Amino acid sequence: MPLSSRRHFVGLAAAGVTASALGSRLRAAPFASRDALADTYSQLDTAAALPVLDVSALREPLLIESIEFLQQGETYLVRVRTKNGATGVAVGNERDMSYLVPVAKQLMVPALLGKDAREWENLIETVYLHSSNYKRQGLLFWLPFAAIEFAVLDLLSRTAGVSVSTLLGGKPGGTVDLYHAHEDRHRSAAESVDRMLAARDRYKTRAAKFKVGGRMRGNADVVPGRTEALIPLVRERFGDRFTLYGDSNGSFDFARGLEVGRLLDRHGIAIYEEPVPHDLYDETKRIADALTVPLAGGEQESSHNRFRWMIAHRALDVVQPDLFYFGGLVRSIRVARMAHAAGLKCDTHISGTGLGFLYMLHFVACIPNAGAFQEYKSFDGKIPLDTPAQTHTPVDGRLRCPTGPGFGIELDPKWLAAAKIV
Repeated sequence: MPLSSRRHFVGLAAAGVTASALGSRLRAAPFASRDALADTYSQLDTAAALPVLDVSALREPLLIESIEFLQQGETYLVRVRTKNGATGVAVGNERDMSYLVPVAKQLMVPALLGKDAREWENLIETVYLHSSNYKRQGLLFWLPFAAIEFAVLDLLSRTAGVSVSTLLGGKPGGTVDLYHAHEDRHRSAAESVDRMLAARDRYKTRAAKFKVGGRMRGNADVVPGRTEALIPLVRERFGDRFTLYGDSNGSFDFARGLEVGRLLDRHGIAIYEEPVPHDLYDETKRIADALTVPLAGGEQESSHNRFRWMIAHRALDVVQPDLFYFGGLVRSIRVARMAHAAGLKCDTHISGTGLGFLYMLHFVACIPNAGAFQEYKSFDGKIPLDTPAQTHTPVDGRLRCPTGPGFGIELDPKWLAAAKIV
């Protein structure tokens, strides 16, 4: 049996009968009739169209009166208020919000003022179409939109007295196994592995992600020879029972990406992430077809329809929307549902530190097809929480999804009160 067929068979066997029936069409889609591909897309669209939010407990309108952007040190926040006094607050992506606040103020806020927050699922499309915003789609558009959504979800769930994940159809309170992600391309293979081992010992994790290639450097490592040295070394030092993921961040062309993928496969690496630049969709699929190591990607994707294509053509085995870059939890849950309909796993990608881990916990609580481990980049403590430490400190490599109203944490009230309106 060819490698691509074997890879497909194993994935479908784990996915169940319904996914198997769909999956068999997915792998054959490029060679199938138009009707067969149309049927595949129809099933994905049906999965994505199911309602996400349950606002049945909210009987009265929640008309949005104001959306404010706040700054506290390096942290940017969004505060949403309704005419009846309900409030929601969320922390945005700490790296990119500083220059995107004007985008949100001009292109998003006008479309939301006066609208009923309970209609959030429909309001996503309203903002997307407002002032031809669909022409501006990309990470720089959806990233500030995600921060607004997190604040709206905080408002809705606190008003209803439930967790955000409950509002989104999930079940809070469960634990999530973590993998620690490392950014060590400028260090030698030996230094990188030493740092990975230190993080393993600190967080007691059972999985980790390391970087290969030079990040969009045309096949060149930052430290020459690092990729070939690192892959066997990390497996040797961690042993056979530890789960390892390799992330290229689009470092390679097709031939080199395939070569590195085969090396990862020989050393039992569990996931190969983004071997070629993320928008080389055909090359991504060709590498996926040629390897047995599962391929992951999607962190830089901002288009629902492109995720739809990658899932329908099985260009990926593990779908990875970034909750900030892709525009929030609702859109990401829709992608996860399409992936589930196709028998694929869906993991989160976390851009930056901040409270990304918290949004990840609620996302995982809402989807049935999360992978065994989810990304954790540590909590740096720059955002003071009036919350027990176990909310943000891993125990035995795990975090528990908070069960309280909103996202289940409370920002330090003095710190929040000192934030300045941008």
